[in-house]
Parts: sequence; structure tokens; C-alpha cells
Amino acid sequence: MLRTMMMALAVLAALPAAAEVGGAGQTGWERLEGLQFAQARSCKAVNSCEEAVRMWCGGYKRADADKDGIPCENVCSSKSEVDDIKAQIGC
Repeated sequence: MLRTMMMALAVLAALPAAAEVGGAGQTGWERLEGLQFAQARSCKAVNSCEEAVRMWCGGYKRADADKDGIPCENVCSSKSEVDDIKAQIGC
């Protein structure tokens, strides 16, 4: 975990603060923050569907292992719930 954080900080230091990375209007920091969040969590650790969707959008693809569009089915019960959250958070 510490090694991952150190790597993320090294990459972050090399990026201009306002540079657009990966499209979708995210700065380098926002993208790395999402990836770090995704690496630090698992479906067992989330307490809400919103947390699960944020983690999934941040890069944790294993959250939707069966690829049905519903991450962390232990907290997310339907595709419409997930779609609503994605629309609210801009994912």
C-alpha cells in the first residue's frame, strides 16, 4: 500500500496540476486519486452503492466481475440505482 502511494506521488509530481489526463475533464490528480481509492478498497469494504460506484469508476474493474453493469452487488441492488449514481457523480 505504501509503495503504491509512493508511486502515485512520484507520477503526480511529474504532472502539471491543471493538465487534462485521460479526457472526461479530469486533472491528473483526480484520475490518480480515483485509482488510489480503487486500489485501497474492495467490495467487502464498501458501505454503500455510491462508494461502490465511485470505486468502480475510479478503476476497480473487479467490482463488476460478472460485467452486468452492477458493481459490488452486496450493496448495489439494481442497474437503475447504479445508473442514477453514475449520473449524479459524472461517471
